[in-house]
Amino acid sequence: MAGRPATAALIGAAAGVTLFLSPAVATAATRDDTGDPGAGALAREAQSHLVHTQSLHMAWTDRAAAAKKGEVKSMDLSLDGDGNCVGTVWMGADGGRVQIVKQGDEVWMKADSAYWKAELPGREGTAAAELFKDRYIHGTTHDSDLKDWADVCDLHALQKDLTDASVEESLTKGDETTVDGIPVIPLSGREDGEPFTVYVTTDSPHLLVEGTQKGDDTDLTVKLSDYGEPVPSATPSASESVDVSKLEDLESA
Repeated sequence: MAGRPATAALIGAAAGVTLFLSPAVATAATRDDTGDPGAGALAREAQSHLVHTQSLHMAWTDRAAAAKKGEVKSMDLSLDGDGNCVGTVWMGADGGRVQIVKQGDEVWMKADSAYWKAELPGREGTAAAELFKDRYIHGTTHDSDLKDWADVCDLHALQKDLTDASVEESLTKGDETTVDGIPVIPLSGREDGEPFTVYVTTDSPHLLVEGTQKGDDTDLTVKLSDYGEPVPSATPSASESVDVSKLEDLESA
């Protein structure tokens, strides 16, 4: 139905984040030959901070999905353990952009014209683009047209997936470098036969700040920041919003 992303696409997006760290990194050395923390120790600490943080900013990009209709090609979200979030999701194949705001059980989503026309071809898409132009659709987590968007804001689900993930290969510690000006240590491994690298801050606390994976059918990047920082709490005004029932009426017409 219009207004909701393909659930599989969002699950895939979450998987793209959680593949980067797992409990199985314990097979890597605790200390390297210099006496500094080894790849396993760094990854375990980074994983622990990610699993236990109360809030996070995540920027996720799947370049392989850029040309695929119905796939999520990128997300930029600030989310917390209470389910609050604010951010944007971009769909592949010029499928448009959706902005999300969630506070408590209230949800707002604002899609651009390209999204509505991709979701609802023909006159219906044109009508939706005009009806909802520059306005948020407002409802709650109980509204089916908003539930999947609300689920994007579930930090605890993301953390559970991370805890349950497994990577069978050991990690290899690389030389110190920088990511966005932050001193980091790269840790490299493989997932499903494809190489990935995670970048963990050199200084303690050792935090995951970026992960990349590139293979035959994969080109993922995730950036993490603002551990523990409050999610912006501002919500769209009534004049910027339209009730979700308007979308339901359009779909049933």
